Amino acid sequence: MHNDIILAIVVATALGFDFTNGFHDTANVVATTISTRALAPKVAVALASLLNFIGAFLSLKVAATIASDIVDQNVITTTIVFAGLVGAIVWNLATWYYGLPSSSSHALVGGVVGAMFVAVGPSAVFGDGLISKVIVPGVLAPILAFVAAGTAIVVVYRIVGRLAPGPVSRGFRLGQILSGSLLALAHGTNDAQKTMGVITLALIANGNLSHGHGVPTWVVISAATAISLGTYLGGWRIIKTMGSRIIKMDPAQGFAAQGSGAAVILAATHFGYPLSTTHVISGAVMGAGAAKRLSAVRWGVAGNIVLAWVLTLPSAAIVGAAVYGITRLFGTGPVGPIVVAAAALLLIAFVFVRRLQRGAAITTTAERAS
Repeated sequence: MHNDIILAIVVATALGFDFTNGFHDTANVVATTISTRALAPKVAVALASLLNFIGAFLSLKVAATIASDIVDQNVITTTIVFAGLVGAIVWNLATWYYGLPSSSSHALVGGVVGAMFVAVGPSAVFGDGLISKVIVPGVLAPILAFVAAGTAIVVVYRIVGRLAPGPVSRGFRLGQILSGSLLALAHGTNDAQKTMGVITLALIANGNLSHGHGVPTWVVISAATAISLGTYLGGWRIIKTMGSRIIKMDPAQGFAAQGSGAAVILAATHFGYPLSTTHVISGAVMGAGAAKRLSAVRWGVAGNIVLAWVLTLPSAAIVGAAVYGITRLFGTGPVGPIVVAAAALLLIAFVFVRRLQRGAAITTTAERAS
């Protein structure tokens, strides 16, 4: 059934999610480059934003997975897609508020699956696809990145261990520009496609596209633009966690972590896995630190990150299911999505204002103390 008002809300919400994805995941791309002083923060973020945009055009396999392999296209509705998106955005904002680098990808999948489960039932969720395309890669990817980064840094130290530290550090800082750029490209290639897949699902549900139709060009361009803008504005709280609170990295470790993370993400994109770039780069950062010295990794912070990963799918699913239930209280028309969207915007504004007020209070206290 066509309902262009709900479709417009879904597309806007999906692009809003894509923006928060870039905002939330900026740390994945630039944190190590900034923390080792390979690039200035503004330059690193601008470069990552540009390469995120370019990367979104390199492949559509992940978009196809989101659109066809996780939930049943034949029974999905635009309201279900909307509810799933809201679930993902709420989780993104919650983890951003507390500075935790959780998975935007798994939040999106969890939100859509939760809404679909409540709206239609378990038969509409493809368990095999969910396990093989999302959960298994989500578990294996950070482990692979951990091992790859750890192995890489051991090899690097054996090669340059007896050379003068100054030239070696300068060389690896230059190398980080390349590895960081590759990571940014990989991030755009994998993450922007998830929003493309969701918008394609909504277009199919609304009758604008036939089943099995490819991603329209305007969807690719809009998703690429949204994620690159989000990346440009940046998630500075999460950058601090990724860049220094897990480990204190030297340029060689940063190079190894970024290169290993990019390799894992690009491989997953090739096979159409909607991977969490947060999982991958976090695993790579920890691997690069642990290979040098186990105590170099702040395992308490790492444990909090892992806990956020574990909670992401079920938490986003619960919110997605709840949002769908709320929208149905207003019937099957556009009133429910409009009410929920308005409430969500008010909540987001409230959270940002509180965040700004808290930051201003901390700054004032520090100035008085000094």
